[in-house]
Amino acid sequence: MTECLSSKGYSLSVTFCTIAHLPPLPSGTTPCGWYEAIAHLIPTMTDSQLLPKQRQALEKFLAGNAPTPLLIERVGGRKLPKYKPGSHPANTILRSHFTDHKGCNRSKFADIWLPDGTVKSLSIQGAAILQGFPFWYEFPLETATAGSIIGYSVPPSFATQLFISAQSKLLGVTV
Repeated sequence: MTECLSSKGYSLSVTFCTIAHLPPLPSGTTPCGWYEAIAHLIPTMTDSQLLPKQRQALEKFLAGNAPTPLLIERVGGRKLPKYKPGSHPANTILRSHFTDHKGCNRSKFADIWLPDGTVKSLSIQGAAILQGFPFWYEFPLETATAGSIIGYSVPPSFATQLFISAQSKLLGVTV
């Protein structure tokens, strides 16, 4: 690729950036778990029921842990679905979460289990916030299209940090 660009007259300099090169979180930013990030949305989410593999994952978790809100993926195939306690950050949400093994669209991709037994289906708005989109960002109504946008995106908050870091390196200033 570099040869092709050079042959077209482009001048380029290749530099590798690792996560260690990113600046710290902006002051005033406090990391939080997924539950704190979307707790206000959970009452508005659609009621759901855990699939058999999700119930197995829940039972496995509860066998060694106190009840706490869990975010449980509805995908996983032959393995138990992945789950995250509410105090942890959510896993990255991928485009593949919104399609099945045949390439058909899924309308449900993750469930939220609460210690009182309530089960809610994670909404697109909730998934977007967990992926770093601002609350005001509007998505298409179709789950598959919105899921593609969320799943293929670089989380906006991460992109912001990455570009600020790159800009500061290029300008030789400390941010």
